[in-house]
Amino acid sequence: MSDLNKHETGAITWTDLTVPNAEAVKTFYSQVVGWKTEAVSMGEYSDFNMNLPDSGKTVAGICHARGFNADLPAQWLVYINVANVEESAKRVAELGGKIISGPKDMGGYGRCCVIQDPAGAVAALFEPA
Repeated sequence: MSDLNKHETGAITWTDLTVPNAEAVKTFYSQVVGWKTEAVSMGEYSDFNMNLPDSGKTVAGICHARGFNADLPAQWLVYINVANVEESAKRVAELGGKIISGPKDMGGYGRCCVIQDPAGAVAALFEPA
């Protein structure tokens, strides 16, 4: 997520996949689409950055359903920049959506809240640090 602070409010800035076994699924995507993997230490385990095979640019993450992601179902999740995650979370509830997780801190990256919109789609709202 190193480039997140460079994006504007409203931009989709990151995509990751949360699954029970990130190790197996990162291998699946590596073999299907050619992504190269890079372990990201989460303390007692590693999640993975998925990098383009030629440039090495990180384009997505594959995460274990542990720690920050423990309460998320298996899914691809887009992160959308917002100016204030607390205010955006309040608007979600007012407008018929649901808070699935958070708002909570994401280390030095910022704050995040996973929501479900009135149609049932899930996304993360992200306030960069």
